[in-house]
Amino acid sequence: MKELVFPRTLLPTWRQRADEVGFVNAVTGEQRTFGEHADRVSRLCDAVATKLGVGPRDRVAVLSMNSMEYLELWHAGFLGAFVVNPLNLRFSPDELTYVLRDAESTVCFVDSHFAPVVEKIREAAGLKHVVLIGGGDGTADMRYEELLADTGNRWPEVPEEDDLAVVMYTGGTTGKPKGVMLDQRAEVLNQYHIAMSIPWERGDTYIISTPMFHGATMLGVVGASMFGVPVVVQPMFDPAGFLTACETYNCTVTVLVPTMIGMVLTHPEFAPERISSLKRLIYGASPMPKALLQKLLALLPDTQIIQGYGMTEAATVLTFFHDEDHREGSRLGSCGRALPGIEIKVVDAEGNDLPPGEAGEVYARGGNFMQGYLKLPEETAKAFRDGWYASGDVGYLDEAGYLFLVDRAKDMIISGGENIYSVEVENAIASHPEVLQVAVIGIPHETWGEAVHAICVLKEGATLTAEDVIEHARKSIGGYKVPRSVDFRTEPLPLSGAMKVLKKDLRAPFWAGQDRAIN
Repeated sequence: MKELVFPRTLLPTWRQRADEVGFVNAVTGEQRTFGEHADRVSRLCDAVATKLGVGPRDRVAVLSMNSMEYLELWHAGFLGAFVVNPLNLRFSPDELTYVLRDAESTVCFVDSHFAPVVEKIREAAGLKHVVLIGGGDGTADMRYEELLADTGNRWPEVPEEDDLAVVMYTGGTTGKPKGVMLDQRAEVLNQYHIAMSIPWERGDTYIISTPMFHGATMLGVVGASMFGVPVVVQPMFDPAGFLTACETYNCTVTVLVPTMIGMVLTHPEFAPERISSLKRLIYGASPMPKALLQKLLALLPDTQIIQGYGMTEAATVLTFFHDEDHREGSRLGSCGRALPGIEIKVVDAEGNDLPPGEAGEVYARGGNFMQGYLKLPEETAKAFRDGWYASGDVGYLDEAGYLFLVDRAKDMIISGGENIYSVEVENAIASHPEVLQVAVIGIPHETWGEAVHAICVLKEGATLTAEDVIEHARKSIGGYKVPRSVDFRTEPLPLSGAMKVLKKDLRAPFWAGQDRAIN
């Protein structure tokens, strides 16, 4: 029997709780029972096959803010109707075009907010069908509700455990996003690992506030539904709406990135009692400033505060730093211990295991890792060493197995929960004919954790300004990757013996006296 596939959990749960409210729009108040949701998903499975010609191995892209329709698309894909290709809302038109063509997605579901972008890139991206989600205007072949009309109820054939479930794109060190191929086994196992570590409880209600294209949202997108937990969907995060939704729907569980937490705690309408229903608040995907963490712990003494560490390639969580760890306080620099089913070790440059306390590259293994990067066999081979995933993160384990990260992977910048690879930004800036050298680093930012900062050496006689550099970069990369500040140097960038830029030296003045990251 195929056990690690989504039909084994989703379909029985929906049948058992058919008459219970399972899905709520936090803004409109629209509600659907698990049974109503199941009916719509089964009609969607039939419609994509009969009206759009989509099969189980075809990629279907989604570019939309959060919605109950987006959840239906996720669930139809995870049940085996197609492979989900969620698109980053912050990708530039060029990046979206690249991802759609690389994934070979010929169908795209889009809401009215992003419909103009899809219209512009449709031909270049090779899209055959565009379906408009929700209300509002937008150029498309049909609307979502038209697609579901006059269709039957059909569940796809149960997928194999190694069948692809999702191709999720993450930032690439080569300047292009990389398609992470995650199969049914990886996605299902990760939800079991999480549930074994922090079990769902009867009476829980999950609020989705992080974007549905992001791996951090999978706990709400699929984990909650696997275990019969109602989901409240916030279309786009805003702190006032989050406070209202928690009060109105008695939300008990959520995942937020630290930037969101900071926005909630500093909002004029915030009061601890407004989110007192939260029994469990999980954070991750971004550095957590120590002052913000201490404020959170003080304001919510009865809420379990849990940190998660992982990556898209692991679908998504590897470790948890539990509430008791936070409250005890002696290991606040740690990101926790491995989840059940996960092994973590730290190795030196030759791949030898290091003892507790010695820093090296973090390796991990488990059944929840990706099959590889789409169409990138060399990148895939670099990512795995004898069955272990080489994270690129530098850290160490203590005697009790707690993981401490020393540096982020490959000079990654994490701003507002989004991964930004510095080399991608450097490539965008270096294409300017007046730039001789450039290094991009993350510097402290009170709201976003880290901000993108560029350090440039110009060619002789050049007169570029910071604004010139920023606007040039904006032409080829998404807005969230564009530098927020630029410094100019007359002397060359510092280099190591291997002729690599010493970014650690460049970062040092900005981070002096500060904790670069808790996560």
